[in-house]
Amino acid sequence: MSFFIKRFFGNLLSLIYPSLCVTCGRHLPAQSHYLCPVCLIQIPRTQFHLVQENFVEELFWGRVMIEKASSFMYFTKGSKYQKLIHQLKYHGLKEIGFMLGKMYGSELSSTPYSGADMIIPVPLHPRKKRKRGFNQSEWIALGLGESMDIPVRNSILKRNQNTPTQTRKSRFERWQNVEGAFVVDETEPLENKKIILVDDVITTGATLEACANALKRSANVKIFIATLGVAWN
Repeated sequence: MSFFIKRFFGNLLSLIYPSLCVTCGRHLPAQSHYLCPVCLIQIPRTQFHLVQENFVEELFWGRVMIEKASSFMYFTKGSKYQKLIHQLKYHGLKEIGFMLGKMYGSELSSTPYSGADMIIPVPLHPRKKRKRGFNQSEWIALGLGESMDIPVRNSILKRNQNTPTQTRKSRFERWQNVEGAFVVDETEPLENKKIILVDDVITTGATLEACANALKRSANVKIFIATLGVAWN
């Protein structure tokens, strides 16, 4: 009986923690989850949180007032780290978002991001969330929140339009696609709050701009943007 119990829990554990690295396919050593030590070390970190007027911040210049914007890593098409984001977003490995969110949170803890009142993930439309089963940005936010000791509020910002995917749209088409797509639950006072707004990958910033505009309808809201990846050619 003990053999079958061990086998059952071993199979269950392998579902929760895959035995192969999701980026390179190598077998994972003991105590490693999702990423092997080599791929973990080689994550193409941007370090933008240490750079004033960095590339991500420039995306919002003249569009919406933010305090700071940064991304954890570069997202390059065809790279092995594209697989990492796709495993999170399209293949249900939401725990990857939590793990990387915790890692990023440890880097942001000693920056102006610390001491925020709340973390708000970019929401999915309820129909899309039901289809996918989870919101990847929410899992990234939960990892950030745990390592930074900041509460995650996932019911304040809502997506009231089930817009088409932003993929293959131009910058202007992306802006049109999400204009007015987000609303704020006005029963929650946001005046004078410091908010970290979280998304998975930033390309043109149109979605985050729309979210920030909705949040900034409350007086003196300070927005800090954090994404897991930034699209990079």
